[in-house]
Amino acid sequence: MAENNVILRFDGVTYEYVEKKPVLDEASFSVREGSKLTLMGQNGAGKSTMFKLILGELKPKSGQIHLKDGAKIGIGKQVMSEDDKCRTIRDYFATAFTDVPHNLDGHIKKVMEAVNLTLPFEKLVNDCSGGQQARLLLAYALIKEPDILLLDEPTNNLDEEGIGHLLTFLLMYEKTVIVISHDADFLNAFTEGVIYLDIFRHKTEQHQGDYYAVVEKIQSEIERDIHKNAQLQKNIQDRKEKVNFFAHKGGKMRKLAAKMKDEIAEDEESLVDVRREDQPIKLFEIPATPYPELIVKIERLTMMSEVHKVIERVLTIPIEMRIGRKLLVKGPNGIGKTSLLSRLANGTEPGAQLGVNLNIGYYRQDFSGLDFNKTGYESLNEVMAENDDERVYATAARFHLGSKLLQNQIYTYSEGQKGLLSFARLILQAPSLLILDEPSNHINFRHLPVIAEALNDYKGALIIVSHDETFLSHIKIDENLDLGKLRARAT
Repeated sequence: MAENNVILRFDGVTYEYVEKKPVLDEASFSVREGSKLTLMGQNGAGKSTMFKLILGELKPKSGQIHLKDGAKIGIGKQVMSEDDKCRTIRDYFATAFTDVPHNLDGHIKKVMEAVNLTLPFEKLVNDCSGGQQARLLLAYALIKEPDILLLDEPTNNLDEEGIGHLLTFLLMYEKTVIVISHDADFLNAFTEGVIYLDIFRHKTEQHQGDYYAVVEKIQSEIERDIHKNAQLQKNIQDRKEKVNFFAHKGGKMRKLAAKMKDEIAEDEESLVDVRREDQPIKLFEIPATPYPELIVKIERLTMMSEVHKVIERVLTIPIEMRIGRKLLVKGPNGIGKTSLLSRLANGTEPGAQLGVNLNIGYYRQDFSGLDFNKTGYESLNEVMAENDDERVYATAARFHLGSKLLQNQIYTYSEGQKGLLSFARLILQAPSLLILDEPSNHINFRHLPVIAEALNDYKGALIIVSHDETFLSHIKIDENLDLGKLRARAT
């Protein structure tokens, strides 16, 4: 690798939030100009920390981070900040500049075209859909024409068209891209190498090849190390048994026992520190509180028109949801799926009637239903009718949320951990109606089949919005509500 082609290099970088508990331990890797790389690792491995180190927001405890002179960095963040949600689109982009250019609108128009998004600049960010906000985050990263583009879960909330446009854009993008994503198919389509962070050893490894090939290679190395350890353990045990036998003999036998002790020590030193990959969360069940009556009846809906005006559509056949029914709500970004789910959950959709005293479990895509200042334990405990510490900790453990993590405030959690915490809350809540808005976002792909199985087996009524076709393929949907087709129909 020619040094003059390297735009970013980590040289023995160590970083720790807490003394003697490193997130990164002597991390070393190089990134060539124009390369497209995946930053891979378990939830909590330090991927977001790595981005903050690259941006200079954090400083390493030791080691050096070398950035090519003059190289600019842009980041497409995973979620929109609460402060930015209160801004207009124009004011949001203005925050990207120390000195706001006179032709700001021209800059905004250019990057909005790049992400295939058309919105009035006076529109509040908070009034944009989740998919529109995802495109705004990417456009914001591009507005200063960065040499290194960092993307944190860029496909979250994007519909199929949005993901396709993003993929095309990245394939044609000539500059350096480093991306964090749990969308394996997306990663495999355009990245050419992986920087792997090991959450247990706090080390980094660099691999060349497409995403699936690297994942297979890592798994093969793990299996090889496990096999090697098994053989060494067998040899160690055999020799220990012989040592015990020979040690009680005299002369040459005792010398042989001493030699075997040395061989045992050598084998023990040769044992490989096998990497522990993220294990899928344990199988779980979301219990449903029985509800014999009609849970929800939907006769008409409000949504956004193509020119961003609120419109109403009457359903030809009303939707009636009872226990055991599963409804998929579909439609393009910006049509108002998230707003519809919110109104249904709050009982404020004019054309929908909810059952009385209905226990509703609502999974919000931005986790705004969680109080980030509370601890994980407090968040789980508050949804229970009666305090039961044993059940709280046992439920959390199924989602890799250990007792120590539960004592931390939720704002310290990764987005993936917030998602898992939200599912743990649903188990303890036992809702009759489950409303889920993009529940596969932020979640490690290894966990998704387990979550899909739990939703498929859920005995209550389910209303779900998701653009993840693979995830949805594991759930038996009884009825589809296509808002795009409904919008196109004349009143």
